[in-house]
Amino acid sequence: MAKFEEGLRYSESHEYIRVEGEYGYIGISDYAQHALGNVVYVDMPEVDDEVTAGEEFGAVESVKAASDLISPVSGTVVEVNEALEDQPELLNEDAFANWIIKVQLSDPSELDALMDVEAYKEHCKE
Repeated sequence: MAKFEEGLRYSESHEYIRVEGEYGYIGISDYAQHALGNVVYVDMPEVDDEVTAGEEFGAVESVKAASDLISPVSGTVVEVNEALEDQPELLNEDAFANWIIKVQLSDPSELDALMDVEAYKEHCKE
């Protein structure tokens, strides 16, 4: 059974963002890592790359499939989770503790278009 974390915003493509001030930590939801199965590779952007809401910023590959990562917000990448380069399976162990990129938000109002945890739970049931 997938876990859902309160206080995050979720996209329809199963990415989450945890906002702290002007920064957001973006990763995949527990629901997404369950659907993917064993993650074997994470393709991430570089620091200082720009990401755009609704557009691809990388990919997650599992033994079953590869899935594009779609940014829930626009901004500048200020950090990538380097631990995932050597240990992509961390996403399976705890998807919420192991974010993929940290971005400086360029338009915080984009967060309004994302789902809260209750709406996301309903989305996952569909």
